[in-house]
Amino acid sequence: MKAALVTAFGEPPRYEDFTEPEATGTHEAVVDVLAVGLHPRVQSQADGSHYTSTDELPLIPGVDGVGRTADGRLRYFVLRDTQFGSMSERTVIDLRRSVELPDGADPVQVAAVMNPAMSSWVALRRRIELGAGQSVMVLAATGSAGQLALRVARRLGAGHVIAVGRGAERLAALDADVTVSLDDDADTIAANLGRAGADVDVVLDYLWGKPTADALYAIIPNRTDDAQPLTWIQIGSVAGLEAPIPSAALRAARLQLIGSGQGSVPTADIVAELGALVAEVAAGTFAVATRTVPLADVTAAWTDAATAERVVIVP
Repeated sequence: MKAALVTAFGEPPRYEDFTEPEATGTHEAVVDVLAVGLHPRVQSQADGSHYTSTDELPLIPGVDGVGRTADGRLRYFVLRDTQFGSMSERTVIDLRRSVELPDGADPVQVAAVMNPAMSSWVALRRRIELGAGQSVMVLAATGSAGQLALRVARRLGAGHVIAVGRGAERLAALDADVTVSLDDDADTIAANLGRAGADVDVVLDYLWGKPTADALYAIIPNRTDDAQPLTWIQIGSVAGLEAPIPSAALRAARLQLIGSGQGSVPTADIVAELGALVAEVAAGTFAVATRTVPLADVTAAWTDAATAERVVIVP
């Protein structure tokens, strides 16, 4: 069969022949792969920088996707951490880590949306209990996961959403009650964050690094009520792996810092959410613009993935 194969970290995968997969476990099945999202999570997997990386090569990237089982049914699946991922003509899935797609579901949309939407969906369903009408701020809201996080928060009951990110046009296009541009000067950013975060209940942080520290310095002193809980959920780290958190922020307000991802959320909890989220995606709740790329063109797609459209590899 053909697959996208990484043979050296730091280089894009190549379209090559690879050994046919075999199902060996009781709950395993070989599926014909129909669609695989080219997510940032997949790219970090392929360059060895993700925290779950095992540094094993060769590597077939891809952490999830949509496949057809031998009985003709379409299933969305999440793979275990493995060096043999889903960007291939066929792969082996654990049926217990998959859900059947509803009739009429678009495999490309499911492959495009599930991974980025899952980050906020799981954070708001499994790491905390989001109260109806609460206020949610998203840091890096103009990124693909951040844009979906705004919509997920609305769908799960948030009454007020705040988008923090870069790009005036992209910010203006978001479904947010308030926007804060990170393209402004430092004083303006601090003032706007302070106002926007005065009564926020939850922050979904895809940035980390210095921007997170700056946001805390801006928000904590301006809280309307220091006793109002503020839950800060660390999800991504596009701005840095480390953040110099001010110690006073932990003492001056009811601030709770937590993470959401593989490990902090048990696999069973993630799997338990697949059905509900697939149903929402199939219904078009979180529809996104997509661009399909044949598996044979995976090398070119890898170097041209920074587009407004979600890239989906279709074997």
